[in-house]
Amino acid sequence: MPPVPPPAQTRRLALYALAVCVLAVAAAVVSFVQGSWLGIVWVLLAGLSSNMAWYYLRRGRQAAGQGKSVTS
Repeated sequence: MPPVPPPAQTRRLALYALAVCVLAVAAAVVSFVQGSWLGIVWVLLAGLSSNMAWYYLRRGRQAAGQGKSVTS
């Protein structure tokens, strides 16, 4: 099983991923408004970071719900 960060760190990683997702969506909107097809890359980055945020949120909730350390 791969090593998992502590719950506080997973929450922080989820928030960072969510911030990247919001910024990538904003960059995609700006790119498409300016007529650039580079916005597709920003949409893909938003999807990736969104999945990362959900992953870390779920992982942190599962560890907190089980009442055990996720590092052991």
